[in-house]
Amino acid sequence: MTIEEKLLKIPVLSWFVKIFKKIKVPGLEGMSLYNVLEMYVLGIVKGALTARAGGIAFSFFMALFPFALFILTLIPYIEIEGFQEGFTQFINQALPPKTSESVDMVLQDIANNKYGGLLSFGFVLSMFLMTNGINSLFGGFEYTYHKLQTRSIIRQFLISMAITILLALLLFITVAVIIYFEFAISNLTQRGFVSDDLLWLEIGKYIIVFAMLLTTIGLFYFFGTKEGRKVSFFSPGAILTTLMILLNFKIFGIYVKKFAQYNELYGSIGTLLVLMLFIWLNSIILLLGFELNAAIIGLKRKCKENNEI
Repeated sequence: MTIEEKLLKIPVLSWFVKIFKKIKVPGLEGMSLYNVLEMYVLGIVKGALTARAGGIAFSFFMALFPFALFILTLIPYIEIEGFQEGFTQFINQALPPKTSESVDMVLQDIANNKYGGLLSFGFVLSMFLMTNGINSLFGGFEYTYHKLQTRSIIRQFLISMAITILLALLLFITVAVIIYFEFAISNLTQRGFVSDDLLWLEIGKYIIVFAMLLTTIGLFYFFGTKEGRKVSFFSPGAILTTLMILLNFKIFGIYVKKFAQYNELYGSIGTLLVLMLFIWLNSIILLLGFELNAAIIGLKRKCKENNEI
């Protein structure tokens, strides 16, 4: 008995199945929304998401501070006044509550220690660890239930390195845009065109961060697997993941402030536990969004095979 036949025997669910069967998804040659949801849920249930997310979270955690070293080594080459302060402020706002102070200490230590520029061992090692973190994410994508085509190890590593450089560039652009946006709002306020500058700053920053996050996730999904380009860059999975990460940040922030007692129980190591948990949750969200894209790719492949027959 198929899953659809089982669901049709359940009174309430059968109604939803019939409704979703009538909704056709564009680009899937007659496939319904139910087909997409069925493939998506199967990918989640049988895809070992938490185990894959654990490996990704560990690699990302190991790459976090090397990424900071990578960025801070490049900052002196960027001639934008206040860029380092803007970068530090951006990172602190992107971190969950009760972690920014500890992370800021590490960032200041990295900034104060000189590593000899772009050819130093520390810089090269940081780039390698960053690339390894992205490569681990792409490896987690390849273990999907929908069995996508895989790349060779060398090609995957080179693509991961290219994405790493693009992410650094995207972060530079985001921080620079925020700095110039703040300057523009301040200028408009002085001229009397803007009355509530704090409101406009919050709205502007939210839009900039949303665009940056959506672009970042689009890069992950589009280039993460060999078949990733079979869906659009700003794919349904990328949009879903962006919204879920922003929602997770709000909910997780409330949880840490109101309920979690990591610092009281574990002392200073509680900061690392909060940060690791935050990365792990976002890794699960990344895989959830990817599984939606993988389900769509799988259905497109199925449609193509049916047409060839």
